[in-house]
Amino acid sequence: MSTWFTHDIVEAGRLPLFAFFVGLIVGFVCIRISVRLIRAKVRWWFGNVKPGGLHVHHMVFGVVLCLGSAVGLMATFTTATQTTAAVLSGVFGLGAALILDEFALILYLRDVYWQEEGRTSVDAVFTAVAVTGLLLLGLRPLDLVDIAGFRDSPERAAQILFGVISLGTAAIVLLKGKIWTGLIGLFFFPLLLIGAIRLSRPGAPWARWRYETDSRRMLRALRRERRLRRPLIRVKIGVQDLMAGRPDLLPNLREDAEKELDRTVVPAPAPPRRPRSMARRLTISRNRRRSGTINRLPGLRAARVYPAAERPARQEYEPVEPPRQ
Repeated sequence: MSTWFTHDIVEAGRLPLFAFFVGLIVGFVCIRISVRLIRAKVRWWFGNVKPGGLHVHHMVFGVVLCLGSAVGLMATFTTATQTTAAVLSGVFGLGAALILDEFALILYLRDVYWQEEGRTSVDAVFTAVAVTGLLLLGLRPLDLVDIAGFRDSPERAAQILFGVISLGTAAIVLLKGKIWTGLIGLFFFPLLLIGAIRLSRPGAPWARWRYETDSRRMLRALRRERRLRRPLIRVKIGVQDLMAGRPDLLPNLREDAEKELDRTVVPAPAPPRRPRSMARRLTISRNRRRSGTINRLPGLRAARVYPAAERPARQEYEPVEPPRQ
């Protein structure tokens, strides 16, 4: 292992790329552990960064790390040693992991981290790790790293033409919905040819443009999708759920309910009233009579009982004898 690292990584000048690869994986694993703990509301783990109530996404810290390390690499490009370049590349890998972990937020322009669309971020990280790993193995995509001198060298011109053809074939494969085939095919051209010849996926742009709804090719594509792609998709979703957590089924309703609970103050329940005894009721009624008030009854106006000193005098009328006939 040490011999391979010394010969294929250090002596081959791939130490900065290896540091970027390690920083990318470590950054993704650490940030996913952090957000899983925050989602579980673990008390001993710090929560989201919210200065003044503003939620600062970890993508912001990734942009700062990438910008700082990139400027450092450019400033010390001619004088930096391989160790310095490796350290700056590792920091760049950490920042790239923080940015790619919220790639879905950049793509959809809304916070879909724990929703179904948030799986796009995991796909972006897997793609970056796969491409970086292939570069570490010594594979060069399309052999287009150096295009100088193509006019004087026919071999170089042929390589550039082959690279252009490979890019066009990769574009066709991507339009057919075969993302991984197109990306890995940039390193293995025969894989691009296989992807370009085979049928498109039913929901891809190529199928919408070229296949009729009830055509034979569309039916074959649907059968192939059901037989081959669905088991692979289930395995992929299982790995994503294991690493990134399951998305919320009803995220909007959950967020609205949490906000409503934060705004609502639930009053304390009133203590139960004890039933009054008959003696207590008579005492309360007697006291109210003495004070001159009577309870208001539903649907009736309140009456007033005057004390004896304030009662109006009763008018006396003399009896009138009936007329005699």
